[in-house]
Amino acid sequence: MYKLINGDVLESLRDLPDNSVHCVVTSPPYWGLRDYGHDGQIGLEETPEDYVAEIVKVFSEIRRVLRDDGNCWLNLGDSYASAGGSHGSRSDNQTGVGASRVHASGGGDKCARKPPSGNKPKDLIGIPWRVAFALQADGWWLRQDIIWSKPNPMPESVRDRCTKSHEYVFLLTQSQRYFYDAEAIKVEASVATMERNKHKFNGAFKGQFSGTPGEERWQEGRAIEKPQFAADGLANRRSVWTITTKPFRGAHFATMPPDLAETCIKAGTSKGGCCPYCGSPWQRVTERTKLTRKRPNDYVKRTGEAGTGNSCANSVAGVAVKTLGWSQTCKCEQHEPVPCVVLDPFTGSGTTLYVAEQLGRDSIGIELNPEYLDIAEKRLGGHFDKKKGGKKKTAKVGTGQKELF
Repeated sequence: MYKLINGDVLESLRDLPDNSVHCVVTSPPYWGLRDYGHDGQIGLEETPEDYVAEIVKVFSEIRRVLRDDGNCWLNLGDSYASAGGSHGSRSDNQTGVGASRVHASGGGDKCARKPPSGNKPKDLIGIPWRVAFALQADGWWLRQDIIWSKPNPMPESVRDRCTKSHEYVFLLTQSQRYFYDAEAIKVEASVATMERNKHKFNGAFKGQFSGTPGEERWQEGRAIEKPQFAADGLANRRSVWTITTKPFRGAHFATMPPDLAETCIKAGTSKGGCCPYCGSPWQRVTERTKLTRKRPNDYVKRTGEAGTGNSCANSVAGVAVKTLGWSQTCKCEQHEPVPCVVLDPFTGSGTTLYVAEQLGRDSIGIELNPEYLDIAEKRLGGHFDKKKGGKKKTAKVGTGQKELF
């Protein structure tokens, strides 16, 4: 189920119960980029310092509603100290609310402002890192900076620097230990790695990789085929995510691509669900098999004679992981799990909620502008009507997780 809330983000967050959310996936309005046409919006502050202060206030309230084992994924683009504001737009479809601040001439801004104090014209302000360090100072664990690499960036008419083709996604947590499902977002290992491992196992892979390496694809830890070393075809996701921006036909053009939200939600919430009483996420039950390779005892040392020394190469060649199921992590009464809860306090067109629903998670969205809320409502409603053929699922505002969903 999902719940949409129309209102100021701080006031709306204060109505949510403590420790009720498992994962936050959000992208606040970028500083100095657009006027979204509503009083009280974030992003039009006079200085970067004012903007950072507003974000910190919001995230202080987010930390209250986020579980101690929860995680938060924050997407931010940077801004330049010039009349053109930021160059972090996600789409060329610049129509609808907020588009008045962007022009086809390369990011010009009718609401031009002087460079903020301490910055020169054309300075890169470093908004994402200013926010990240401020949140760290406010008590968040800054666990990782992820580069969102865009193969199809918005064109820029600049000749004295490179075209901007990346943004940041920061992984923030409440505590040192938190839920994170690395298996859910593993990617196929590179062709070079898989070819190299064929030889490392002295032919153990023969017949298991026919055609293009990685042909035996894995889904959620379960192999479609049954080769013993198929798991070696998967690798832990790295910190550069190459995700294309996606067009959106609604009257909102700064939309997060669904693939970006999907990766965050899969890693940040349990597919197995959570305890209906205390909310503790269920964990994967896995079978891990250490993959080893034979040490080449005939390794030739500098003497040039075979057998004069052992190889110093590591005999461990990876771990095959197979998901057997999901298990309860708390000591509450045994009960069927319920979906984990995802929050987006800056809902916009509703991408985070839309993806959460597709993945079987519950979700909460907060949006100041009622026009965007209508877009998100239609988007979510259309999804349910098409896929499940039933009545649109909505939820009323309540005082606790059970009442919310």
